[in-house]
Amino acid sequence: MTLKPVGTPCIGVCSTTFGDTVCRGCKRFLHEVVDWNRYQDSEKRTVWRRLDQLLCVVVDNYLEVRDATLLRQQMTYQNLRLQPELSPPGWVPELLKAAGSRQLDWNAFGLQPRRQAQDLSARQLYDLISAEFHALSCAHHERAHLRINSEAS
Repeated sequence: MTLKPVGTPCIGVCSTTFGDTVCRGCKRFLHEVVDWNRYQDSEKRTVWRRLDQLLCVVVDNYLEVRDATLLRQQMTYQNLRLQPELSPPGWVPELLKAAGSRQLDWNAFGLQPRRQAQDLSARQLYDLISAEFHALSCAHHERAHLRINSEAS
Protein backbone atom coordinates (compact mmCIF):
# COMPACT_ATOMS: atom_id res chain seq x y z
CA MET A 1 0.00 0.00 0.00
CA THR A 2 1.43 3.36 -1.04
CA LEU A 3 0.56 6.35 1.09
CA LYS A 4 -0.59 9.52 -0.60
CA PRO A 5 2.06 12.29 -0.48
CA VAL A 6 1.59 14.69 2.41
CA GLY A 7 0.29 18.08 1.33
CA THR A 8 1.46 21.42 2.61
CA PRO A 9 -0.41 23.41 5.27
CA CYS A 10 0.43 26.60 3.34
CA ILE A 11 -2.58 28.82 2.62
CA GLY A 12 -0.65 31.40 0.61
CA VAL A 13 -0.47 34.01 3.38
CA CYS A 14 3.11 33.62 4.58
CA SER A 15 4.22 36.10 7.19
CA THR A 16 7.61 34.45 7.70
CA THR A 17 8.87 36.48 4.74
CA PHE A 18 8.26 39.54 6.93
CA GLY A 19 10.25 38.17 9.87
CA ASP A 20 7.69 36.17 11.86
CA THR A 21 9.04 32.98 13.42
CA VAL A 22 5.55 31.46 13.25
CA CYS A 23 3.56 31.97 10.06
CA ARG A 24 0.29 33.81 10.62
CA GLY A 25 -1.24 31.88 7.73
CA CYS A 26 -0.46 28.19 8.29
CA LYS A 27 1.04 28.47 11.81
CA ARG A 28 4.19 26.53 10.94
CA PHE A 29 7.54 27.56 12.32
CA LEU A 30 9.91 29.47 10.04
CA HIS A 31 12.30 26.53 9.70
CA GLU A 32 9.38 24.25 8.78
CA VAL A 33 8.26 26.62 6.03
CA VAL A 34 11.81 26.91 4.68
CA ASP A 35 12.62 23.19 4.88
CA TRP A 36 9.18 21.74 4.01
CA ASN A 37 10.16 20.43 0.58
CA ARG A 38 13.18 18.64 2.07
CA TYR A 39 11.16 16.92 4.80
CA GLN A 40 10.33 13.24 4.65
CA ASP A 41 6.60 12.45 4.75
CA SER A 42 6.98 11.28 8.36
CA GLU A 43 8.36 14.71 9.33
CA LYS A 44 5.53 16.45 7.48
CA ARG A 45 2.98 14.29 9.30
CA THR A 46 4.58 15.24 12.62
CA VAL A 47 4.10 18.93 11.81
CA TRP A 48 0.51 18.29 10.73
CA ARG A 49 -0.21 16.41 13.99
CA ARG A 50 1.00 19.37 16.04
CA LEU A 51 -1.05 21.82 13.99
CA ASP A 52 -4.14 19.62 14.28
CA GLN A 53 -3.76 19.17 18.05
CA LEU A 54 -3.37 22.89 18.68
CA LEU A 55 -6.20 23.82 16.32
CA CYS A 56 -8.53 21.28 17.93
CA VAL A 57 -7.85 22.78 21.36
CA VAL A 58 -8.81 26.23 20.13
CA VAL A 59 -11.85 25.21 18.06
CA ASP A 60 -13.18 23.11 20.95
CA ASN A 61 -13.25 26.24 23.12
CA TYR A 62 -15.93 27.69 20.82
CA LEU A 63 -17.63 24.90 18.89
CA GLU A 64 -18.44 21.25 19.40
CA VAL A 65 -18.37 18.99 16.36
CA ARG A 66 -21.44 16.85 16.99
CA ASP A 67 -21.60 15.16 13.61
CA ALA A 68 -18.33 14.90 11.69
CA THR A 69 -19.99 13.05 8.81
CA LEU A 70 -22.52 15.84 8.32
CA LEU A 71 -19.76 18.44 8.56
CA ARG A 72 -17.79 16.61 5.85
CA GLN A 73 -20.86 16.25 3.63
CA GLN A 74 -21.83 19.91 3.92
CA MET A 75 -18.31 21.18 3.37
CA THR A 76 -17.96 18.94 0.31
CA TYR A 77 -21.33 20.17 -0.97
CA GLN A 78 -20.21 23.78 -0.41
CA ASN A 79 -16.97 22.95 -2.27
CA LEU A 80 -14.84 23.92 0.75
CA ARG A 81 -11.32 22.59 1.25
CA LEU A 82 -11.03 19.61 3.60
CA GLN A 83 -7.46 19.03 4.67
CA PRO A 84 -7.13 15.24 4.99
CA GLU A 85 -4.36 15.69 7.57
CA LEU A 86 -6.73 17.49 9.95
CA SER A 87 -9.43 16.03 12.14
CA PRO A 88 -12.99 17.43 11.83
CA PRO A 89 -12.49 20.35 14.25
CA GLY A 90 -9.56 21.39 12.06
CA TRP A 91 -11.93 21.81 9.10
CA VAL A 92 -14.07 24.36 10.94
CA PRO A 93 -11.93 27.48 10.28
CA GLU A 94 -12.28 26.93 6.52
CA LEU A 95 -16.06 26.91 6.95
CA LEU A 96 -16.00 30.03 9.12
CA LYS A 97 -13.78 31.88 6.69
CA ALA A 98 -16.04 31.01 3.76
CA ALA A 99 -19.18 32.05 5.65
CA GLY A 100 -17.76 35.49 6.40
CA SER A 101 -20.43 37.74 7.85
CA ARG A 102 -23.30 35.40 6.91
CA GLN A 103 -25.14 33.63 9.68
CA LEU A 104 -24.51 29.88 9.76
CA ASP A 105 -27.06 27.24 10.62
CA TRP A 106 -24.77 25.36 13.01
CA ASN A 107 -27.01 22.27 13.12
CA ALA A 108 -26.90 21.94 9.33
CA PHE A 109 -23.12 21.49 9.64
CA GLY A 110 -23.21 19.19 12.66
CA LEU A 111 -21.86 21.90 14.95
CA GLN A 112 -22.96 23.26 18.30
CA PRO A 113 -21.63 26.65 19.43
CA ARG A 114 -20.48 26.94 23.01
CA ARG A 115 -21.82 29.79 25.14
CA GLN A 116 -18.90 32.14 24.38
CA ALA A 117 -19.42 31.75 20.61
CA GLN A 118 -23.20 32.19 20.41
CA ASP A 119 -23.18 35.94 19.73
CA LEU A 120 -20.25 35.95 17.31
CA SER A 121 -20.46 36.03 13.54
CA ALA A 122 -18.61 33.36 11.60
CA ARG A 123 -15.96 35.93 10.64
CA GLN A 124 -15.49 37.08 14.24
CA LEU A 125 -15.17 33.47 15.32
CA TYR A 126 -12.69 32.75 12.52
CA ASP A 127 -10.55 35.75 13.51
CA LEU A 128 -10.63 34.74 17.17
CA ILE A 129 -9.73 31.10 16.46
CA SER A 130 -6.95 32.15 14.08
CA ALA A 131 -5.45 34.56 16.63
CA GLU A 132 -5.59 32.00 19.45
CA PHE A 133 -4.17 29.27 17.20
CA HIS A 134 -1.30 31.59 16.30
CA ALA A 135 -0.69 32.44 19.96
CA LEU A 136 -0.59 28.75 20.89
CA SER A 137 1.78 28.03 18.01
CA CYS A 138 4.06 30.87 19.13
CA ALA A 139 4.03 29.57 22.70
CA HIS A 140 4.84 26.07 21.46
CA HIS A 141 7.73 27.44 19.39
CA GLU A 142 9.09 29.48 22.29
CA ARG A 143 8.90 26.53 24.67
CA ALA A 144 10.67 24.21 22.22
CA HIS A 145 13.23 26.86 21.26
CA LEU A 146 13.99 27.85 24.86
CA ARG A 147 14.31 24.19 25.88
CA ILE A 148 16.77 23.50 23.06
CA ASN A 149 18.79 26.63 23.89
CA SER A 150 18.86 25.89 27.62
CA GLU A 151 19.93 22.28 26.98
CA ALA A 152 22.77 23.53 24.76
CA SER A 153 24.06 25.85 27.51
